[in-house]
Amino acid sequence: MPTAADLLKILPAPDPVATVHSARLLDHIRAEIMAAGGAISFARFMDLALYAPGLGYYRAGARKFGPGGDFVTAPELSPLFSRCLARQCREILDHLGGGTLLELGAGTGIMAADLLQELSALGALPERYVILELSGELRDRQRHTLAERVPDLLERVIWLDALPETDLRGVILGNEVLDALPVERFRITSAGPRRLNVVWTEAGLNWAEGAEDPEVTAAVGQIEAELGGRLPEGYTSEYLPQLKAWLRAIAEPLVAGALLLVDYGYSRREYYHPERTDGTLLCHYRHRVHADPLILPGLQDITASVDFTAVADAALAAGLEIAGYASQNYFLFGCGLMDLLAEMDSADSARYLEQVRQVKLLTLPGEMGDRFHAMALTRNLDLPLCGFAVRDERGRL
Repeated sequence: MPTAADLLKILPAPDPVATVHSARLLDHIRAEIMAAGGAISFARFMDLALYAPGLGYYRAGARKFGPGGDFVTAPELSPLFSRCLARQCREILDHLGGGTLLELGAGTGIMAADLLQELSALGALPERYVILELSGELRDRQRHTLAERVPDLLERVIWLDALPETDLRGVILGNEVLDALPVERFRITSAGPRRLNVVWTEAGLNWAEGAEDPEVTAAVGQIEAELGGRLPEGYTSEYLPQLKAWLRAIAEPLVAGALLLVDYGYSRREYYHPERTDGTLLCHYRHRVHADPLILPGLQDITASVDFTAVADAALAAGLEIAGYASQNYFLFGCGLMDLLAEMDSADSARYLEQVRQVKLLTLPGEMGDRFHAMALTRNLDLPLCGFAVRDERGRL
């Protein structure tokens, strides 16, 4: 693994404004470390790096999505993703006799615009399209995108600072949301599992093993119990401590409908595979991917893959049903991806070949096809979902 100094030589240098911004966030993090007695958990560090008001990666104004940002999501890669998702939403809304779509963090607003456009074409517009978005800069971008692409539908869209309290009927959408929730890092030592904390040294931010902690011991013990064996000494990975509370809060207002989550991740046995000895933590900066979250604070995204078995457990604890789980390719096939491709005019060879290229990126193994998974969690919805008609892999959880 390259050192921080090596990475900073390889990665594009931030401009002066970004450098100053990162230094301000670093000062903020250092002050919290000192106030906490010299160490904070990685989960707290990740929360500050991504969400500190006015300073964190998702709370400041730098461009994050698309070619000019740090990474590209499926809705930006191809409108076919959102058009397929619209068909799953239509099926649910038709069954409910109408309802609301709630998107958790709408990025640039492209998915919202494409969904609304497709649902309008299908005659299945939601009563409201609600966006839960904490970033003022992203809200502005979303509003601009929607005004530019679907100006006649903008009046259906509302933005919220917090979840609605009750009586939500419809679909809650979370595309690449779970991977950005702060995770706890741990390492297996000869004395047992230990939390990996973030400390401040003369060289800057660094890692340090914490003392024995009942919370970490219990969390890792549960993982090992489900795996049926001990993780080896030196094994390093992560878990999501706030998952149950987060999912319970997201699901609480849903009286009937579905929560659809699409993200990259694994079942528990795949996540904690013996060969995955350093976990799944990754950082995205200017379309470069690396594994050092302690550099460039506030300027890079920090993510961890999703343990979908843990999501399923948290969903059951929140009173939801697991209605489907499949890799992204099978989910999109079930939602009619190939039918959408067949509708296109193959005589327009340039446009058709571009659509074929997009389909490959969305579905091929090694691209997004098997790295990303879709999961449907439902309440009071007795309905087979089209997205899991081709293949339903709940048995892998």
